[in-house]
Amino acid sequence: MCRWLAYSGPSIHPDEFLFRAENSLIDQSMSARLGTTPTNGDGFGLGWYGDRDDPGLFRDVHPAWNDDNLKSVAEQVSSRLFYAHVRASTCAGISRYNCHPFRHGRWLFMHNGQIGGYDEIRRDIDDLIAASFYRHRLGATDSEAFFLILLSNGLAEDPKSAFEITVAAVERIMTAAGIEAPLRLTATATDGEAIYAIRYASDDYAPSLYLGTARTNGEVSLTILSEPLTSITEDWREVPRSHFVIAGDGAFTEEPFAPHG
Repeated sequence: MCRWLAYSGPSIHPDEFLFRAENSLIDQSMSARLGTTPTNGDGFGLGWYGDRDDPGLFRDVHPAWNDDNLKSVAEQVSSRLFYAHVRASTCAGISRYNCHPFRHGRWLFMHNGQIGGYDEIRRDIDDLIAASFYRHRLGATDSEAFFLILLSNGLAEDPKSAFEITVAAVERIMTAAGIEAPLRLTATATDGEAIYAIRYASDDYAPSLYLGTARTNGEVSLTILSEPLTSITEDWREVPRSHFVIAGDGAFTEEPFAPHG
């Protein structure tokens, strides 16, 4: 499984979380504490919002711990909202197009987990992508497909509803195909303003997801991530399974999540 983090708050350099934290994302890429796959070395990505409307994106196929360019970029970029991801491949090869975050217009998306039996139902899953978005499909992952389905189901208009409709549609395909492996995911999408995230599984084993609130440079900062960055337990709160999170205006909103449609 992959590891990821999303940050919103006063502008900081991403290397504070990627390299300098006690349990930094780079440390998680080498030895994840909570993931079922301890090593996440099948590529990485950093997406950030700066002075322009659309986000910047830097992805590559090297292990994150072995890429000097990532360290240099993370030390120099300053951003009020950024995404970072380290990948452990589950259903597609090692390719830059398969690395997270995925970008479309102002939107970024990251995912940890997998659609059970994806190789058997990939064509049916792809059929859920609207034609206007399918032409933007560049990789081979279930993650990218899920993102494009979200966009097809109105992510820009109603993010929570888009997630609920998309999860329900994927589960219907899995059931019709007789797939017994579960759907498991933590995922997040942002338009550069609010961050939306979900923790869900069709069984009892949803991937881990945590929230962190702090004061950074005198302002409130919010972090959503696969694993806490420090061992100070009171700094982190676990997201319950089957919940949807919105991070915006210096606070988290958590709501129950139920697929429908």
